[in-house]
Amino acid sequence: MSRTYRLAHETTIPRLGFGAMRICGTGIWGLPERVDDAVALLREVVHQGVRLIDTADAYGPEVSECLIAQALRPYPEDLVIATKGGIVRGGPSVWETDGRPEHLTRAIENSLRRLQLERIDLYQLHAVDEDVPIEASLGALVRAQEQGKIRSIGVSNVTVAQLERARSVCEVATVQNRFNLRDRTHEPVLRRCAELGIGFMPWDPLATGDLARHTVLPELTRKYDATPSQIALAWLLAQADVVLPIPGTSSIDHLRENVLAQTIELDPMDVALLSHPPEA
Repeated sequence: MSRTYRLAHETTIPRLGFGAMRICGTGIWGLPERVDDAVALLREVVHQGVRLIDTADAYGPEVSECLIAQALRPYPEDLVIATKGGIVRGGPSVWETDGRPEHLTRAIENSLRRLQLERIDLYQLHAVDEDVPIEASLGALVRAQEQGKIRSIGVSNVTVAQLERARSVCEVATVQNRFNLRDRTHEPVLRRCAELGIGFMPWDPLATGDLARHTVLPELTRKYDATPSQIALAWLLAQADVVLPIPGTSSIDHLRENVLAQTIELDPMDVALLSHPPEA
């Protein structure tokens, strides 16, 4: 199992990243209760050797990107910041798609400004807008790429068929779909990414609040002297060398715990047991 991954733009990074959604306020809306704590957390992310931070203009909205710039500029040269556009917010816990090319063009410009970057390493279409062909949405990203505003293009929340349509428009560097021990709906997408060498970034990698229902975990936490979250992340890393989990947290202790998951190499039989528990 490889512990690093080479992105399409030829930057090699550790496979475990950080999802910067939960550094915002309740409902992923507004500033966190303690901004200083969020800034300290982001700095600890880099200190722990994480080199992939995933965010989006919809987180806050705008809050996550602004906090990343506040905490980490000037950015380390080997840090990859990935952001997303194509979702707009009407309030706490409200998420609506907007894949119009004109919206995405503005979104890229605004993300560049908030992140204080001249070029975004990885820009992802946050979701497919059912009212806009994915080819049209990605066309805006391709134009920004040609203008030097983004380096690599990714997609999120797609089916295999939508991934193939995206590939007809541009080189797809990454796919970000929900995938974890409890929800494997997008396993066909993961397998297609593995065939193509495309980075697969599982969001909600820890099945927030749901891991306790997996009856095999207690046995394996004892065997590996690890936490349930660490086992869940180690399982994801064992799925394919293209898998790039992006666990998020607002706690420095949980961050450090998650980073240690990279040191756990599960026995193939345990990977299979987690994938197909006796009760399943």
